[in-house]
Amino acid sequence: MSAGGSGAGALRSADPVLFDLDGTITASGPGILASIRHALAELGEPIPDDEVLAAFIGPPLADSFQTLCGMGPQRAWQAVTAYRAHYTRRGQYQSAVYDGIPELLAALRAAGRVLAVATSKAEVYARSILEHYGLTGHFTEVVGSELDGRRTAKSEVLAEALRRLGAAAAGAVMIGDRSHDVLGAAAVGMPCIGAAWGYGTQDELREAGALLVAARPDDLIDVLLA
Repeated sequence: MSAGGSGAGALRSADPVLFDLDGTITASGPGILASIRHALAELGEPIPDDEVLAAFIGPPLADSFQTLCGMGPQRAWQAVTAYRAHYTRRGQYQSAVYDGIPELLAALRAAGRVLAVATSKAEVYARSILEHYGLTGHFTEVVGSELDGRRTAKSEVLAEALRRLGAAAAGAVMIGDRSHDVLGAAAVGMPCIGAAWGYGTQDELREAGALLVAARPDDLIDVLLA
């Protein structure tokens, strides 16, 4: 565990905890990357190298097809459509729950913490994946993007999660593995703890302004239940 900012003492036992999904709860890379490769091949687009593909995991897909593959908005949504066709059939379950996550969620719930998922992934997929892995019961709310492209920005997802929970941003904490999780949380006035076991690096999370950076899920038990 390393500090990335001030204010760790402000976390209170009654505050809601919002979790990202990809790279925080599940190691979802194999299914996401296979679906991206399928989409690009179907559209006759060049497939980037693995380092570029890895940057797709976490941020909104349409944005990534534009920034990482140089597509315009319309072409990017064609790629998203092709991606979803493959992801629905196969990709969404080509993943695994990170070691320590079930124990972390159980400990937080046993202590009375309110838990929610806040992901840029389409909400319908997020719910399906959590159900598949038997994790749905831990969460009061599961919030994601809409299939029509609405609510893809992390700040929008977090704002909707807070609305559904009836919670204030200052009385909540985000757990996420990429800089957009940290920046999205900051945009709504919420602290974020970096999950270094996911797809971002510790430097990425610190530079984005993470309150703390945790190396493993069990590092968070003492922090969130102190």
